[in-house]
Amino acid sequence: MAALFRLTNRAVALQRSLVANQAPVVRAINTSPKKDETITAPTSLTTEDFANPNPKNWQSYGFDYKDQVEDRKATKATFFFTVTLCLVWGSFYWAYLPDTQFRNWAQREGFLELRRREQAGVDLVSPNYVDPASITLPSDEDLGDTEIII
Repeated sequence: MAALFRLTNRAVALQRSLVANQAPVVRAINTSPKKDETITAPTSLTTEDFANPNPKNWQSYGFDYKDQVEDRKATKATFFFTVTLCLVWGSFYWAYLPDTQFRNWAQREGFLELRRREQAGVDLVSPNYVDPASITLPSDEDLGDTEIII
């Protein structure tokens, strides 16, 4: 309980120090007009300028550097094949592949073996599954006072 009380006191002290050390967020705004930084809005724009954007501002996606339409078509086709066909359909294919490592077969075989041993009245796992002659145990002198938990 004392540790919980000390932890609470430390958290409160940390909160107070953070609040006390915070600098107020104030931004100075200069409203004086500066003739060097002002830009006049162009008045010569027409609706045709917006309907037909300037191709010099076009940036290629890297598929075709000369034709904007071909670049967009290649981009869309690439993303369609990559995302839709490879990722989506590839995931479905991978998810529904047959069991190549025979995990289901091994589990079914294990259940069949357990049922056979139960019906025969034999131990489910043989006590001599590992040959006792191949196991080397440490001597009592090697163990010393080591506690053995079985």
